[in-house]
Amino acid sequence: MVINKNNIENSKNPWYWVPSLSFSDGLPLVAVMAVSVILYKQLGLSNTAITFYTSWMYLPWILKPIWSPFIDLVKTKRWWVLAMELLLGAAFGGVAFTIPTSFWLQGTLFFFWVVAFTGASHCVAADGFYLLSLNEHQQALFMGIRSLADRLATIFGQGVLVMIAGNLQVIFRGSISYSWSLAFYGVAGLFIALWLWHGYALPYPLPDKQRPYVSVSSIWKGFLLTFHTFFSKRGIVAAMLFIMLFRFPEALLSKVTALFLIDAGHNGGLGLSPQEYGFVQGTVGMIGVALGSILGGVVVSRGGLRKWLWPMVCAYTLPDIVYVYLSYALPESLTVVNCCVFAEQFGFGFGLTAYMLYLIYYNRGEFRTSHYALASALMTLSLMLPGLIAGGLQEMLGYRHFFIFVLLSCVVTFAVAAFVKIDKDYGIE
Repeated sequence: MVINKNNIENSKNPWYWVPSLSFSDGLPLVAVMAVSVILYKQLGLSNTAITFYTSWMYLPWILKPIWSPFIDLVKTKRWWVLAMELLLGAAFGGVAFTIPTSFWLQGTLFFFWVVAFTGASHCVAADGFYLLSLNEHQQALFMGIRSLADRLATIFGQGVLVMIAGNLQVIFRGSISYSWSLAFYGVAGLFIALWLWHGYALPYPLPDKQRPYVSVSSIWKGFLLTFHTFFSKRGIVAAMLFIMLFRFPEALLSKVTALFLIDAGHNGGLGLSPQEYGFVQGTVGMIGVALGSILGGVVVSRGGLRKWLWPMVCAYTLPDIVYVYLSYALPESLTVVNCCVFAEQFGFGFGLTAYMLYLIYYNRGEFRTSHYALASALMTLSLMLPGLIAGGLQEMLGYRHFFIFVLLSCVVTFAVAAFVKIDKDYGIE
């Protein structure tokens, strides 16, 4: 009897690799979108430059639907996962190496771009690998585990990693560049360890094979068909306004809030240390998001999305007022800051449920997978464009007036939500 190696390898317990693969999938995005903001602020870059440079790093995730089919043309999903993790380790090592140098801005931006493109490619390969390695029952079973691991990656990046850098600054007497360099060398080592682990733990699913019968022309035809059918859908105008503008206040706010929390008091900020920031935003804030998301899923499953749309819109927007309060009060109590950030992030997680469920709802039908991927790319674009100018707008207005402007801009979210049509029973179990 001939024993197929693939059958043996495919029997590996998903608990060995699903959590770690989801963690490695989420960390690159956190690093380039959130951790880089703190790094550049501490290195003395202006808010205008920080938001402009880091917002452009959304681009690989926007373009992901275009190049993702080409991954099928070369090697297997397993090969791509391992190759991208090894490259991520090298890219983070490049970030660490260039931070203490005279060309730190050019060097770190280059390697962060490598992290962004590699991380987006890893995301494509990992998503495909999940589908090929797990049956439908396992996919449903591990969906929560994947989401939890992704949250842990966010907490590790925004919380633990920033706190480690802050503690190293204490140990090395305020050497910011050296401390951050050591922290990113640690991330590089982590990805090398994940690469080694996944080389052993990932199965060899039988369907995971190169598809030489797929041509470049067929891929482009498929993409054009997806594009055409998406923009020919009924109610596309209202849907596009919702997709592109619902998150407009968040797109302005997301990076500036991090800058506000750590900026010095004489600049209008709260002056939190990296350790304090890591705890407030990276830990307490992420717990708030997770709890809000869980509650959002529960209430929609009982009452439906249409019933809960407006409460979720209110929860998503109105808590932004806490930053208006913080910018005027400038409290010294860390407890007050934690409560404000938790409340805002809880509302964010609760309200974002409506947005993400609407993407699923609108993209039902024959091309649901490809349409959802395109809608997700447009969602990322909606975050990138306002983010490019957010720092410049804040420096022009100051933190107080900027947060007031963001609060007023919430009317955009209310306006686009008013035009969407949702079936009464959608979302109810």
